[in-house]
Amino acid sequence: MKTILVGYDASDAAERALDRAAELAEALAAQVVVVSVSTVPVPTPAHLVEPTGPMLVEAGGTTLTSESQPDLEELAQRRLEQARSRLATRSLDVDYLAEVGSPAERLLAVADERDVELIVVGSRDHGIIERLVAQPVEEAVARRAGRDVLIVH
Repeated sequence: MKTILVGYDASDAAERALDRAAELAEALAAQVVVVSVSTVPVPTPAHLVEPTGPMLVEAGGTTLTSESQPDLEELAQRRLEQARSRLATRSLDVDYLAEVGSPAERLLAVADERDVELIVVGSRDHGIIERLVAQPVEEAVARRAGRDVLIVH
């Protein structure tokens, strides 16, 4: 195995996936490609949520008001800095990519571009509304990837 791609959004699930990808890469002398994808959140229907003002909640739990909303690529870059810090003590060949768009789409596109052998993503609990609005990233990646996928719980 030459290349392992890991999806990273700074969540607890992503931290576990990053650690597992790093362990595998060290054992196999593989390169790691860490991809952080920022996306505009899907609006929740107003009748389901009490409005409290405009805000953006990114996957890592950071809450930003629309007035302070930074560039989406900047958000991905911030997450990649967290990943870089987490991997700093390991002897790994790592590339870091910031992407904007649909997380599953971008992870699959980068996997194809880089011809990776394994995609590693974290799994977390998804609420009913989240499942109604969109398919979880780990499920979408696992269903559509033409390569091995490791879902870390």
